[in-house]
Amino acid sequence: MKIQTNSSGTRSIEVSDDHLLTIEKYQLFRDLIDSNGYVDEQVLDKLKLNIRSLLEGQAGKDKTLLDLCLDVIYHPNMKAFGLQQLVLLYINWKNQGNENLGSTTRAIQGTPFN
Repeated sequence: MKIQTNSSGTRSIEVSDDHLLTIEKYQLFRDLIDSNGYVDEQVLDKLKLNIRSLLEGQAGKDKTLLDLCLDVIYHPNMKAFGLQQLVLLYINWKNQGNENLGSTTRAIQGTPFN
């Protein structure tokens, strides 16, 4: 799966199911976005700091977390717009797993939260 990392659509990052599973395993998006719902560079910096602290602990030995960092989070094209698209992709991916539970929410990539 690819996420768009800028508003013009000229840059993208490839995201795998393993990356999404790692985000779920470490609950990387939990309490990440403030109540205003905006994803900006400060939110991306907060995510990077949270991951850095995980890497300094036992999770630093987890190859999947390192792969997520190298392939997605610390990718040169990753900016606030790309993180927003990653969050939307993650929401849709989680909802696919909950289809049998009656979940009907769908987030649309390329659209802002607000």
